[in-house]
Amino acid sequence: MAPLHAESTGEGPTLVLAHGFTQTGHLWGRFGRMVGEGRRVVSVDLPGHGGSAEVEADLVAGGALLAGAGGTEPFDLLGYSLGARFALHAALGAPDRIARLVLISATAGIEDDEARDERRRRDEKTAARLAGEPDVDAFVTSWLAAPMFATLREAGTDERRRNTPAGLASSLRLAGAGTQTPLWHRLGELTMPVLVLAGATDPRYQALGARLASGVAHGAFALIPGAGHAAHLEQPAVTAAIVRSWLASTDRSEP
Repeated sequence: MAPLHAESTGEGPTLVLAHGFTQTGHLWGRFGRMVGEGRRVVSVDLPGHGGSAEVEADLVAGGALLAGAGGTEPFDLLGYSLGARFALHAALGAPDRIARLVLISATAGIEDDEARDERRRRDEKTAARLAGEPDVDAFVTSWLAAPMFATLREAGTDERRRNTPAGLASSLRLAGAGTQTPLWHRLGELTMPVLVLAGATDPRYQALGARLASGVAHGAFALIPGAGHAAHLEQPAVTAAIVRSWLASTDRSEP
């Protein structure tokens, strides 16, 4: 399987960034610049997105690809939403590769079988419609109109439109929320420090995030005030400050 497209900037300890659905590695904005100060930042395009549009991978295979994106030494990994699903699989599949894990708007999966199957069916219908479109313009507009993005002001719409219908359809079919086998029972396998973040106006992911962090031996949970699902884009300075502070506090190279 082809590696994920990735772009690297800066020097220092490596931080790999894994974006959300319909995004690309170019959409970390001010948050990416702030959190990456003094670091080597590797911004990947996840399977079905951007430069990885033709990479078809489920969460397990995509997690393995993500675990190989940071180089030869253990690295810090940050994932948002779809990226958090891939990041969680990377950490469980290759724990020796991930030094520290940051998850924004994350879940360990839908536990109810019927609810998970229904989500998978909905995503399949969306993927079928999307695959028949000439471009992703209408889909991106519809996606960003969802209530979960109501407080998002800078959505990077033009960059999202660089994605392809086939790529996004593949992502939904292979790595949508309905495809995720629940991992709640495996959280105890994560021995690295884990930070989970959620927006203060996103109650569903507050509950999921708090539960996820509590299931990890070295887990921490923080709320981002004044932010919804895309907390790092809505409140970039606050989110970056929290992540940088946590990274400093968990730096094992310090005495």
